[in-house]
Amino acid sequence: MSKNNGPAPASPHSKGNLVYEEQSRWTFFGLPFTFTKYLLYDNDLQIRRGFLNTSENDTYMYRIIDVQLKQSLVQKMFGLGTIICYTSDATDKTLVLKNIRHAREVKDFIYTASEEAKMRRRTVNMQNIGDYDDMADAIEE
Repeated sequence: MSKNNGPAPASPHSKGNLVYEEQSRWTFFGLPFTFTKYLLYDNDLQIRRGFLNTSENDTYMYRIIDVQLKQSLVQKMFGLGTIICYTSDATDKTLVLKNIRHAREVKDFIYTASEEAKMRRRTVNMQNIGDYDDMADAIEE
């Protein structure tokens, strides 16, 4: 019989520890009467949708390239926000976490966690700025 000394450290390939769980809400009054749940782990962002027919979408944190926060006037009134994550994921290039509480803190967490995950995996994101032919022309000059 082995003694449990607490949770095992998360490997870069596991979801890790659940850090934040939130449900999508109605814009008015911020009531959680939807069937969409957002789960943020150390290494993973998961979106669960549906009641009878369900779907799950997972994205590794290191695949998140940029994070954006949008808040309408009504969202601000009820303390909600929408977070848009731009990813290099094959299935979804854009993930939208709609009408969640503490949106600014969640956005900051996602951005920081994605940068830390990239450092742990030694992943570098490179963007192609310009066309290859333009680069060849610039080298010849």
